[in-house]
Amino acid sequence: MVALTGQTASASAGSPLAESRRLVVKIGSALLVDDRSGRVRRAWLDALMDDVAALRRRGVEVLIVSSGAIALGRRHLGIGHARPKLEEKQAAAATGQIILAHAYQESLARHGLTVAQILLSPDDTERRRRHLNARATINTLLALGAVPVINENDTVATAEIRFGDNDRLGARVAQMTSADTLVLLSDIDGLYSADPRRDPQASHLPLVEAVTPEIEAMAGAAGTGYASGGMVTKLAAAKIAASAGCRMAIASGRENNPIARLEAGARCTWFAAQASPLTARKRWIAGGLAPKGRLTVDAGAARALLAAKSLLPAGVTGVDGGFDRGDLVTLVGPDGSELGRGLVAYGAEDAARIAGRKSREIEAALGYRGRDEIVHRDDLVLTGAGGDEG
Repeated sequence: MVALTGQTASASAGSPLAESRRLVVKIGSALLVDDRSGRVRRAWLDALMDDVAALRRRGVEVLIVSSGAIALGRRHLGIGHARPKLEEKQAAAATGQIILAHAYQESLARHGLTVAQILLSPDDTERRRRHLNARATINTLLALGAVPVINENDTVATAEIRFGDNDRLGARVAQMTSADTLVLLSDIDGLYSADPRRDPQASHLPLVEAVTPEIEAMAGAAGTGYASGGMVTKLAAAKIAASAGCRMAIASGRENNPIARLEAGARCTWFAAQASPLTARKRWIAGGLAPKGRLTVDAGAARALLAAKSLLPAGVTGVDGGFDRGDLVTLVGPDGSELGRGLVAYGAEDAARIAGRKSREIEAALGYRGRDEIVHRDDLVLTGAGGDEG
């Protein structure tokens, strides 16, 4: 269903941002980098980071997915031709990432906030072991009060192993971190029934309930200048976000303080989520994965699992199978009945070493300090009697 009534979202009704607890903001190169000078638009970035600081003060966790490294590096290295080679793009990214990280560091330091740079490849979000590592790192950074700034690892990625655009990277980050809101800042204020650059009669859509073939047919072509994404990639991102339980907005970032403007009711297009982030994550865990092993738990751990608690090593009485960290394992009770399934935080050999031990004994048993939980509750789906996926 498509909502076509009204040209703007009602500010009096309140912005969905007011309900957000974990927000991913994607910033395109065309907004961040001045097309003529090839430098960071510092006044614009400072205004956006003012918005981020305001969100952090009220307890919202913010992640930034930022384009711009290649554009900045090209200017710095003097790569002026319009179609640089892959190796030149990678060299530009290597230089540009430093410039980009420094710009964010300086801007956020004005508010006493720490920035953390993270470079991701598709494997980091799609392979379960690397997915868990990246998710754990990002969650730890957020818990410590840092603002992660994320970009694709363009210095080593090739055309065959790239996200290809930061719209989809933003959606994958939202999916991986169970964010409830994704905002794509763009040079356009949302989705229209046709390309408004070519059709002055095109209608703005304030709300899209689902990305249907009809909606996909409305997508225009990619923009110009440094921007590589277009409405097609934004709709692809919307589908990923919605399936992950994350609402998404396409909003204009042309003016200063775009997040504050969005909260105040600036025109945009919101895409509805299909479920809560946690429910969507557990559906992802439950579907399409074959268990690689089994953990048997004692009666106390079984009760804790049914009460939506994590599985600690102390409650494990048996380890079977040849699984690695991040693989799906079946959790069974003392009587052998299946209680649930989850992504395990340790490989089979290490899991056997810490089975039955207290969490404080993990380091002594393994020689390193791992996670306290052998299966975290966010990575667990209950399948036995009395269990559910929520």
